[in-house]
Amino acid sequence: MAAAIEGDDSNIDPIKLDISVSQRVNSLKPSKTVAITDHATALIQEGVPVIGLAAGEPDFDTPALISQAGINAIREGYTRYTPNAGTMELRTAICNKLKAIYATCDHTSMHFVFRLLILLIVIKGFTCLHKSLAFAEENDLTYTPDQILVSNGAKQCILQAILAVCSPADEVIVPAPYWVSYPEMVRLADANPVVISTLISDNFLLNPKVLASRISEKSRLLILCSPSNPTGSVYPKELLEEIAEIVSKHPRLLVLSDEIYERITYLPATHTSFASLPGMWDRTLTVNGFSKDFAMTGWRLGYLAGPKHLVSACGKVQSQSTSGASSISQKAGVAALGLGYAGGEVVSTMVRAFQERRDFLVKSFRELDGVEMSEPQGAFYLFLDFSSYYGTHVEGFGVIKDSESLCRFFLDKAQVALVPGDAFGDDNCIRISYAASLSALQEAMERIKHAVILLKPGLAV
Repeated sequence: MAAAIEGDDSNIDPIKLDISVSQRVNSLKPSKTVAITDHATALIQEGVPVIGLAAGEPDFDTPALISQAGINAIREGYTRYTPNAGTMELRTAICNKLKAIYATCDHTSMHFVFRLLILLIVIKGFTCLHKSLAFAEENDLTYTPDQILVSNGAKQCILQAILAVCSPADEVIVPAPYWVSYPEMVRLADANPVVISTLISDNFLLNPKVLASRISEKSRLLILCSPSNPTGSVYPKELLEEIAEIVSKHPRLLVLSDEIYERITYLPATHTSFASLPGMWDRTLTVNGFSKDFAMTGWRLGYLAGPKHLVSACGKVQSQSTSGASSISQKAGVAALGLGYAGGEVVSTMVRAFQERRDFLVKSFRELDGVEMSEPQGAFYLFLDFSSYYGTHVEGFGVIKDSESLCRFFLDKAQVALVPGDAFGDDNCIRISYAASLSALQEAMERIKHAVILLKPGLAV
């Protein structure tokens, strides 16, 4: 029923105004990660010592060289609108990053690289040539600047891509667990999310046979995220090749590859860009950005790469919404890509810290009865199956019915903010972000262990 208010002029007939919101917005679910983070922040401001492990935001400061580039941009008056698609300087830098570092080497550097390769071949034999070359490539993708769209974050890129390629009643295949915004963005485009559940025993990776069985004539888009939010799973190249073979049989099916965590991987896992696989370049929109790898969340800078006509369609949406990204952030983005292959030592230092934190949490949760996990190979999340605790009655709290009540329990009894798995399409699990200091994680783990003492796995009410 439409909401209405009456006019206050007594000399005329009451006027009823329709102040309802659209059905499209009414059907949307708010982001639980944002809601929980905001709630935890409010509690902290009230003096409650909450440890927030809900947000996917690195706790590191933006590297000084990148920040300085932004400061310089302001001081030099680089504060005006940029082209809608982004500056040529940044789009060119993105093209070089997506292809290979040697594309930007000078002749002296190239000479050194080739001498080094010859030496490696002599020492280790010809078979090492491929591995020697691999260090120079990041994504093995060739684009021109007009095939790149710079936006206000990867999130905007994803929404624009869905709006640009999907029509009402189209189906978008979304493997679960999924990032909370994927299904809601699909609904915003009046398309229908088709969720395919994955198994913890398969490391939450999409089963190609199940995928093949769920594709229909309405299927328009497949969304892949590797490394994954919320599971930290990384798709092996061999599995991606199986998925690509299935995709190739359906001319109407496009792929959105969310690679925002690509540089945060832990050996032996390696990242493969889906568009680099045979036959996939023409039908893949690759999304990436600067927020996770370079601790630049507040700079709001992301980008999309793909075939020119698809990228232009996304740019059309952007031109009627936000227009171009911040000129200052784009200068900072150029500096970030200038750090070199895989972000250089700046990024590798952060990744080492994330791995240390992951190892600590994996070891700690393995010591708890009734908790199942798939060890993450990338990103900075643990997605833990706590379903064995469902049905437990806690005196003074109530029943642990699902992932949401479990997270409320941990917030109430341990003062640790986590995200319920139902927000990601798997109610058996909860997500923990380890984008926090090791000391904070250690304290949070102690609190969680003490809270778990109140729970008894499998104890029904």
